[in-house]
Amino acid sequence: MYLPEHFAENRSEEIDRLVDAFPLAAIVAQTEAGLVANHIPLLRDGEKKLIGHVALANDMHRDIADESQVLAIFRADHAYISPNWYPSKEQTHKSVPTWNYQAIHITGRIRFDHSEKFKRAVVGKLTRHFERRTSGDKAWRMADAPADYMEMMLANIVGFEMTVDRVIAKSKLSQNRDQADYESVVKNLEGAGSPELAKTMRALDR
Repeated sequence: MYLPEHFAENRSEEIDRLVDAFPLAAIVAQTEAGLVANHIPLLRDGEKKLIGHVALANDMHRDIADESQVLAIFRADHAYISPNWYPSKEQTHKSVPTWNYQAIHITGRIRFDHSEKFKRAVVGKLTRHFERRTSGDKAWRMADAPADYMEMMLANIVGFEMTVDRVIAKSKLSQNRDQADYESVVKNLEGAGSPELAKTMRALDR
């Protein structure tokens, strides 16, 4: 990932927030059949692990050998930035369109696990995490489904864990603009339907 120093995201708490808030990752790997990519929700499991599962019918677990290196790409809010939003444009006219975004690339080694114990643990952790966030006290639990149905569903997935080797994160949020341009971008994003990206920019320590 192209990463000018002023766009490098080095705040570990922000990286953790983004992975948690935007868990649907694109997992990319080089295989004998060429490059493959799959879009899979991932969950942190400790400091150096990501966990998830894929359908048994998905060739991902057959095409990618255990301990192969893979790349998980997380992308957060993003928006088009118009040159018309820069006050400095009126003086210099030296402005062009751009795009603001946040992205995280996590490289690591993947291992698949077909055991029911592992798959049940992965599904349990994913369910607890996302159901509590979505449904609160009414969160769905694996025990809510009939036991035979749950066993059938587990038989049709493959669990995996990814051991993290490297994390590269980028927050391209107009840090290269002067304060007046920066504030104007924030205000325009708020008015253009991107309030979360504007909120993230307001939280930056410039």
